[in-house]
Amino acid sequence: MTFFTLDTFASPQSPDYIIYKGDTLATYTLILEQYFHLQAKEDQGKLFGLSFRDGATFNCWRGYQAIYKIENDSLFLVAVISCGERRNGKIDKVASADKMKSIFKDKFLNDRVYIDWFSGDMKFPLTNKVLRWDGVFYRIYEKETVIDIAYGKVLKMENVDNYIHIPKAIDRKSKDKISDILFKKIKKAKWINVDSIDCSEKYLVTIGNDGKVSKVTMLAYESQDSIDKYWERNEYDYCINSVFSSLKKLQFDILKDKGKPISEDIYIEIWFDEKKGKIENWTH
Repeated sequence: MTFFTLDTFASPQSPDYIIYKGDTLATYTLILEQYFHLQAKEDQGKLFGLSFRDGATFNCWRGYQAIYKIENDSLFLVAVISCGERRNGKIDKVASADKMKSIFKDKFLNDRVYIDWFSGDMKFPLTNKVLRWDGVFYRIYEKETVIDIAYGKVLKMENVDNYIHIPKAIDRKSKDKISDILFKKIKKAKWINVDSIDCSEKYLVTIGNDGKVSKVTMLAYESQDSIDKYWERNEYDYCINSVFSSLKKLQFDILKDKGKPISEDIYIEIWFDEKKGKIENWTH
């Protein structure tokens, strides 16, 4: 099937929910969609009678939200509701049961469905502090509970910290500030005359899972063919190496997702003003 991805939507999307120890918590792990992906034979704008448009809102393009529950070390789907229905304080249990019966048939037992198709990590936040957000759906919280699941069976649960401070390292809790930090270092590099080589470009600076800059690429010239077509190789190498050399000694704090260190790309655009003889930060 043609499986929809949330990054095609411009509006922030509402989460699903998980009931754990009596609390109903937001989760940004899409599990029900994985079942659709596995089972559906073709996509005609609907998934088992659940339309992307019927009842959809700008912040809920799926047209529904799922509610899960952990019980006896197992993960269950206990409701499929209309967008914002839980927030409005009342859930139509009859409508939810009808939807689940139409989707899961004989898998719907005792008003629930055992999540036997999902293996992986599910998580929910322990704090309101968001470290990273893709602008649409996925969020990384500073502190989270991560649930390790194998075919619906809960193997392990642990609370994790997704931000590790290293002594004397650079704070990176706010991603928006990192490009300015990078530019200050790039600006100090010893650049040759711009008449000779102009390195005005859009760059992606990769901060590795160890908190150090591991790679620099030009956003518009990531393939070998595009580099060869538009650049003299020695000029391209000079620009990349100059940016990387100015940043390689930086040490940032460690960023994690689900308790595991991750790398991330930071966008930065620099411009060499030939008349002023200055390098400018055009990132913003």
